[in-house]
Amino acid sequence: MSEIGDKIRQVFRESAVYKNPANNEVFVGRNLPSFVKDYLIATHIDQNGKLRRDALVKFLDEHIPLNPNAIRSRLMQGDVITLLTRFEISTNIAKNKTQFQIPEMGIKMADTEIPQHVVDQNPDDLIDGEKWGIIKLVYIPPQDKEKGYIEMSKYKPFRPLERLDLNSFRECRKKFTTDEWIDVLISAMEYTPSAFSGKTQKLEFLTRLLPFIEPRLNLIELAPKGTGKSYVFGNLSKFVWLIGGGKVSRAKLFYDKSRKTPGIMLHHDLVALDEIQSITFTDTMEMRSILKNYLEYGKTNVDNYEFMSECGLILLGNIPLSEDGFPMSDNYVEELPEAFKESALLDRFHGFIEGWLLPRITNDMALCDWTLNVEFFSEVLHQLRTATEYATIVNQSIAVPEGADMRHLKAVKRIASAYLKLLFPHILKKEDMDIAEFYTYCLKPAVHRRDIIRRQCANIDHESSFSKPMPIFELKLSLIHISEPTRRS
Repeated sequence: MSEIGDKIRQVFRESAVYKNPANNEVFVGRNLPSFVKDYLIATHIDQNGKLRRDALVKFLDEHIPLNPNAIRSRLMQGDVITLLTRFEISTNIAKNKTQFQIPEMGIKMADTEIPQHVVDQNPDDLIDGEKWGIIKLVYIPPQDKEKGYIEMSKYKPFRPLERLDLNSFRECRKKFTTDEWIDVLISAMEYTPSAFSGKTQKLEFLTRLLPFIEPRLNLIELAPKGTGKSYVFGNLSKFVWLIGGGKVSRAKLFYDKSRKTPGIMLHHDLVALDEIQSITFTDTMEMRSILKNYLEYGKTNVDNYEFMSECGLILLGNIPLSEDGFPMSDNYVEELPEAFKESALLDRFHGFIEGWLLPRITNDMALCDWTLNVEFFSEVLHQLRTATEYATIVNQSIAVPEGADMRHLKAVKRIASAYLKLLFPHILKKEDMDIAEFYTYCLKPAVHRRDIIRRQCANIDHESSFSKPMPIFELKLSLIHISEPTRRS
């Protein structure tokens, strides 16, 4: 156990969990995200961090079976089965019923139904989209001319944390130095802090968490293969939806005209488009138009339906590097699909993550220590999204440069607010803030990340607004100025 792991255990107590890569062997064959694994480990572990393996295996065999294809046969034989699983919900307007599917178990939408009384008991949960929950399934045989179907007779949302005390979390943060807290966050992402080469690398890695914690923060990350992009966005939070390549439609993201149902961006904090080079849009021009409106205002119109959401968007892609470990070209947008090679759309993204600064993930980087329970950590990030104190601090601390471009200003403030929430969640008023730390960890990187977007826009559009350097942002509380950002090495 490391010093930071021991401190996490002492400070966070029941919200801490012991991560041992060897424990993951019990989950082999079951595709479970980290927030589910942590819940299961936390409920089958003793106070010394030792896993009660036999009890966990019994639970898995009963509620997350290794052979999911057998579920249908068991139901047909009359078994009543309770599962902890991911499923998808769809409202069938034509048939006036709510249906579900569990793709991993071969249970299709057409063969299912959720009774109205179950829907009525869970009006905020059983809506269209992806869910995690504890569900009871029973097979209803054919009656008269009605075919048989699988019924979800009971439902309980997967919500281990019924209540989260943010103030308690903030009090815990006060017991760590900034350097210690950075390591706490790295470990909460399930990586060993000492495996990173230094603070710059750690902070670049932590930047991936910004859209988890800030509403409608839109980022782009280009990185070499094997740096853990998919893992972070696919495992750390049930509030994030990861799309890994393929075709993406307006109906999937925003609004389905035929079904008259909103898309996945209504029900999530963040949508990540992974393997962006392999993603295609069913209608590129339509998607460009919709994205421009949504990324700018948080709303867009589709067939007279006004779609509104606080969901952020991040593009994740690969980029070739030279022998010195930097991109072969300063024109990073060359690696993006054609749909995004337009300055008007690109300019609506707030910032850029330089993924080439990150290490390639290896086995020895997997955490074996005490850290924050992923379900607890993801819930903290989710709830901090709506905390307004941090934006107030940012507004009170940054002097608006004369003639500053409004998109630059919005982006810098939004990114700075996200860093403030992530690194200094215990700071709730300007007077308690260390202005030097705010400058170093919040404002300076916010300007830098926005400036990369500006320079990429300039590469494809020689409009004067993009060719101008970033405005000089100044702190109201000091004479420190931010010089024009330069590429970090």
